[in-house]
Amino acid sequence: MQVLFAYFLIINFLTFVIAGYDKYLATKHKHRVSENTLFLLAAIGGSIGLLFAMLLFRHKTSKTSFIVKFSGIFLIQIVILVWNLI
Repeated sequence: MQVLFAYFLIINFLTFVIAGYDKYLATKHKHRVSENTLFLLAAIGGSIGLLFAMLLFRHKTSKTSFIVKFSGIFLIQIVILVWNLI
């Protein structure tokens, strides 16, 4: 259980940092982190980190397609979590 907790801490921190870095790159008009990379990080457990980055940095919050896809990943994770708790 401690290993799983450590994994989620690390992946969420990493996702948060990468999303923040992507926001920085966006403001500098430089080559960006792909949305697929952000979705992959969210899907493998970094959805909370991405959500916090979106809210804190106001990153990707006005892009409807991104929010819809991210919400889908987040909802699937919630369903899996609830299913495992039952």
